[in-house]
Amino acid sequence: MPFPTKFIFITGGVLSSLGKGLASAAIGALLESRGLTITLQKLDPYINVDPGTMNPFQHGEVFVTDDGAETDLDLGHYERFTHAKLGRNNNFTTGKIYHSVITKERRGDYLGGTVQVIPHITDEIKQSIMSVAQDVDVVIVEVGGTIGDIESLPFQEAIRQFKSEVGKENVLYVHLTLVPYIATAGEVKTKPTQHSVKELRSIGIQPDILLCRTDRFLSKEIKSKIALFCNVDVDQVITAKDVETIYEVPLVFHKERLDDKIIELLNIWTRAPKLGDWERLVAKIKNPRHSVTIAVVGKYIHLRESYKSLNEALCHGGIANDCKVSLDFVDSETIDESSCGQRLLAADGILVPGGFGSRGIEGKIGAIRFAREKKIPFFGICLGMQMAVVEYARNVAGMEGAHSTEFDEATPFPVIYLMTEWFDYKSQTVQTRDTTSDKGGTMRLGAYPCTLIEDSVAYRAYGRKEISERHRHRYEFNNAFKERLQQSGLIMSGTSPDGQLIEIVEIADHPWFLGCQFHPEFKSRPMDPQPLFVSFIRAALDHKKQKAIV
Repeated sequence: MPFPTKFIFITGGVLSSLGKGLASAAIGALLESRGLTITLQKLDPYINVDPGTMNPFQHGEVFVTDDGAETDLDLGHYERFTHAKLGRNNNFTTGKIYHSVITKERRGDYLGGTVQVIPHITDEIKQSIMSVAQDVDVVIVEVGGTIGDIESLPFQEAIRQFKSEVGKENVLYVHLTLVPYIATAGEVKTKPTQHSVKELRSIGIQPDILLCRTDRFLSKEIKSKIALFCNVDVDQVITAKDVETIYEVPLVFHKERLDDKIIELLNIWTRAPKLGDWERLVAKIKNPRHSVTIAVVGKYIHLRESYKSLNEALCHGGIANDCKVSLDFVDSETIDESSCGQRLLAADGILVPGGFGSRGIEGKIGAIRFAREKKIPFFGICLGMQMAVVEYARNVAGMEGAHSTEFDEATPFPVIYLMTEWFDYKSQTVQTRDTTSDKGGTMRLGAYPCTLIEDSVAYRAYGRKEISERHRHRYEFNNAFKERLQQSGLIMSGTSPDGQLIEIVEIADHPWFLGCQFHPEFKSRPMDPQPLFVSFIRAALDHKKQKAIV
């Protein structure tokens, strides 16, 4: 008889950014290595319904799933570390929970009763957790925020109640804390962990496992001290040691016997773990034969979390080429005609990522022109693709003043514009939008099909004609200028199946120059790297070799 679905709740204490998302993903990877089916969910305490309209400087990257959900960046970690299929039910926020409850109240679902945090909000949270619990062995739920934050209290209360409702043998609480090393004292300090666990226990949750984030493996004496003060067994205190690469985290947790302890406490029978792929992956990352430098020209460079999936996808492209990829983040606001020079010339490839707003646009266009004219491998993603079209229209096709109507409504050549009517392949309906639509409503979100032409960079990268990639953008290539741009040498190598939406552009007289309207980084995995990144890094390697010969 199969065991019931098990639930692992992961909370964090002391301070934010300790790595709950990576810890959750690594636990998922370990359980999958033992043959279990898993899914992951993120509960976020902020009141925004989703992170779609949030500034990347505040929240970091917005990750997009196949079904078009704009989610927390931790879902990117979950997908990169596991085989879990994630969608809109894998990320719930306070705003999303309250929106659902208020909608039900307006509809009269509560029969005139007083709507309260307990039980109505907590019940809604528990229902959201159960919504992803079908057909999996284990659900791993990461609770955002830090223990003690007022915003997280309804989520913490909901997971406290959850244990009594599904049975204590089916629930495990994992708490991530900080054990700092104080150099002047020459020792690690356990007091932050003790206080964090005390705070957690004050709301009725006794952690079953403690993940102690630290820069060194904890001694048995330190673990014993933590266990004594936090009311857990010594073997339930796990070192979450800093690592050279995030893909080493599952191996460190396994060395600490975390997966053994989880299956023991949840009373699950599994096969022995198979971690050979992870070991080989880490070995390749640590011992590359080659190296390249990629200049990433963007405006969110001061917060690297803004490009989390992109950074990882470039790393994955490097792994496939036995190559270390170093990133040089260039602020597009600092680039002008005279300043592109040495820094971009020193790069082996130039990448212009997605983004919103006019700030730094001309700098991006300048970098694209530099890459085109100097024959440096260029990769434009989303806005990067759109600005590649603008640059080509201005400087090759003779369309002086060409631009996107997002930034210049009066441009004489609106080569990028807001398409007001288009066919949505997911819903199989015609969609309409205009500048007055809600921000989210003007977006093309999620996975869309794309057809590639043969004898193109894109086709050679993918090795097939039909692909599907994830989108997150408002503006589109303007087909009114398609013929003129084609006559000038711009290649539309990828389109929607009906040919109406331009998805990929290339130029022929260049070693590697490609712009794509979608976000290929969202589907890249360390053991299954995205084809365009593999091809781009290979081109960057070739460019570096050519520079060495010259």
